[in-house]
Amino acid sequence: MSPTYDVIVIGLGGMGSAAAHHLSARGARVLGLEKFGPVHQRGSSHGGSRITRQSYFEDPAYVPLLLRAYELYEELERATGREIAVLCGGVMVGRPESGPVAGSLRSAREWDLPHELLDAAEIRRRFPTLTPGDDEVALFERKAGLLRPENTVAAHLQLATRRGADLHFEEPMTRWEPYRDGVRVHTAENTYTAGRLVICPGAWAPRLLSDIGVDVTVERQVMYWFRPGGGVGPFLPERHPIYIWEDAAGTQVYGFPAIDGPDGGAKVAFFRKESVPTTPETIDRTVREEEVRAMADQVARLVPDLPGSFLKAATCMYSTTPDEHFVIAPHPAHPESVTVACGFSGHGFKFVPVVGEILADLTLTGSTAHPIGLFDPARFTAASA
Repeated sequence: MSPTYDVIVIGLGGMGSAAAHHLSARGARVLGLEKFGPVHQRGSSHGGSRITRQSYFEDPAYVPLLLRAYELYEELERATGREIAVLCGGVMVGRPESGPVAGSLRSAREWDLPHELLDAAEIRRRFPTLTPGDDEVALFERKAGLLRPENTVAAHLQLATRRGADLHFEEPMTRWEPYRDGVRVHTAENTYTAGRLVICPGAWAPRLLSDIGVDVTVERQVMYWFRPGGGVGPFLPERHPIYIWEDAAGTQVYGFPAIDGPDGGAKVAFFRKESVPTTPETIDRTVREEEVRAMADQVARLVPDLPGSFLKAATCMYSTTPDEHFVIAPHPAHPESVTVACGFSGHGFKFVPVVGEILADLTLTGSTAHPIGLFDPARFTAASA
């Protein structure tokens, strides 16, 4: 006889682990299925750090979700004793009309978020590691900072297990199908049934969610770590903020303080520079010397001491919708039994805990009080009609 659950969660990375936690915390009998091991490095929930911020330049509609996510970060830390959020402050740097500056200012003013506008001289005074051009400014947000992605996933898995969730690793789903009033899920090891299914496929969305009417693309991205020329002291979180910088050509770079000791360096990356379409099976995980040079040359314009010596690099995958907004919704063809969540890469990890809460809402009650209209996949079919 097939094992039966209330909810089966497919994918236990950032969003799936949070969904498993929130579902099990509400008393649901949860099965989680993951293709790889716990807290793996093969998807998009790794790399040691992710930026978090509230003055959201992508769209002010995200701000209420961020405010709730911040509350949930704190709850997660208290419940597990793990470091999740390091709120070291952050600067969005560029010309006044640049996306990070103008967009962040719009959100900050619309939601009355604490912030400061700094001219180039004030940026240099407060943060001596940064050397913006004279025509550049910054929006400073004290509540910005970084998240520990591996700790976040591990914490959600820990709490889900504590609440009785049955988490299976190295057991990928092979297929699923409607079954009676719910679903039936097949793996190489077993067949399971449940009343509801939650699919959080990450970079596997093009294959697992090809029927929801959304063209999710997967791109190779690279993260870099450098040892600053003068050591990591000036780059510690109490002295050096997270930053997103857009230059006059529109190239964006983002970076972090040094959070992993004297040998850990400081992390930096391009945002969507020369993105190369890929798949989880074909991604090129080799980082070449010319890529390292391009990163060092670009970041040295704002943070001249950072690229003292190259330490390491790692690849990850961005899975993105055409408008770069998320998909969080009931499955268009199976709204009563299946909930989907995808297209988060580039700016999604900071929402992990609140997305888990939303997925639990949708799965157990059919609705959520959180504002998620922006994430309805019907926006793409309506646009093409």
